[in-house]
Amino acid sequence: MRVRLVDTGPLVATLNRRDKHHRWAKELLASVRPPLLTCEAVLSEAAYLLRDVAGGLPALLELVTRGLVQSPFRLQDEASAVRQLLTRYASARMDLADACLVRMAELHADCELLTIDTEFRDIYRRRGRQVIPTVMPSRPAARLR
Repeated sequence: MRVRLVDTGPLVATLNRRDKHHRWAKELLASVRPPLLTCEAVLSEAAYLLRDVAGGLPALLELVTRGLVQSPFRLQDEASAVRQLLTRYASARMDLADACLVRMAELHADCELLTIDTEFRDIYRRRGRQVIPTVMPSRPAARLR
């Protein structure tokens, strides 16, 4: 069974009706089989971004309480590998949550990452060379001039 990893963007978009990706994220999360795996850095980012959204933080914690989103990643166990990723992608300004997700993609060979961040498609690689399979909103069509 394919492991599904989830980034901050889809979590926030699902719980914030004003987010431009709300509909996409809500439909996506309703269509995937739980659990979605993530890391505590992602949950921390999401909590911060939902702090001013009415009911946002309790709704995020409810996803965790119900087991729909799980955080099995232990940074203490993976700190060396995460540090290497942060060093490798320093010029891209990789943050801790992104480094943890790339590491999780390395640990789960058959995975896909639910994200809105194009860095996972365009810049970041697992094991240095492998594209990380992603699910993200489709790009708007270019306007013809």
